[in-house]
Amino acid sequence: MKTIQFITMRVTEHPVFQNFWYPVLPAVDLQDEPVAFELLGQRLVLWRDGTGQVAVMRDRCCHRTAQLSRGKVVDGNLRCPYHGWQFNAKGICVQVPQLADMPIPASYRVSAYPSAERYGYLWVCLGEPIAPLPEIPEAEQPGFRVIPEFYEMWHCSGLRLMENSFDNAHLSFVHAATFGLQQEPAPADSEITELADGFQFQSVVPVANSPLQQQNLGMTSDRTHRILNSRWFLPFTRKLHITYPNGLIHIIVTAATPIHDSSSQIVQFCIRNDQESDAKAADIIAFDRAVTLEDRAILETTDWDTPLALDAEQHMPSDKPGIIMRHKLAALIRQHSHS
Repeated sequence: MKTIQFITMRVTEHPVFQNFWYPVLPAVDLQDEPVAFELLGQRLVLWRDGTGQVAVMRDRCCHRTAQLSRGKVVDGNLRCPYHGWQFNAKGICVQVPQLADMPIPASYRVSAYPSAERYGYLWVCLGEPIAPLPEIPEAEQPGFRVIPEFYEMWHCSGLRLMENSFDNAHLSFVHAATFGLQQEPAPADSEITELADGFQFQSVVPVANSPLQQQNLGMTSDRTHRILNSRWFLPFTRKLHITYPNGLIHIIVTAATPIHDSSSQIVQFCIRNDQESDAKAADIIAFDRAVTLEDRAILETTDWDTPLALDAEQHMPSDKPGIIMRHKLAALIRQHSHS
């Protein structure tokens, strides 16, 4: 049995990570043509069947391994570009032009995977889900608007990004140009409540309020504070729930979908209890993008093969969220590993 001393976050080496839901594509990006995506080192093809539902399969034809993502959608089935075999949403081959009226062998099939469409994104699980999709109720409640912010690949591990998301100690340094208070580098205290699938994180963080943010928040002061009541969902999704003193709620949902061990597809959208007439979506995106690009510049310099053993890196008290993450991930891997 593996021990924490030897467990690293090479996600492709631990099958348990196949049993979670990951957002892989904005729903609007999947129309009439199939789309390729790599998840946990496995190449997938996504398309919409005859009912408009998303279908996901391994991106390899079972005949001569041609990429199905280079094929066509025909009557809701996916047609291989090589020999024209067609597969339905369950991965079953339903037409082989070369066999004419002969029965199609049951072995003519491609692995298919569970999928879902929620919050404006297509989600995929490569195995049997051991946790539901992250619950973001505000995204489906009246009075809130959802703003897609960005979708891009980062060369860092999901764990590094998740730790960073709950790290109050880096704000004055990494985010000095956006909202960090350089004159107050001491990290704000936090309270963490552990849950079976992650934790709840509470904190009150003083922040600078730039002219752009003054417009976005409807607040004229040059500094304010964020009341955080945030959530980490195993393994790589966070819900940053911010309430400002004027009652504005700004929720940032970020998922680090693991492409392979060293790279993540970053999906981010925000949810707010205001309207376009109160703050333009373009301005909201511009500020949040500036913040995330500051994070990216640092995170892409870190080692992606994050050690879970606590003695492999040094720590300070404000690192508690990351330490809890490492404990939970190590326990998850041990629980689902074989001798």
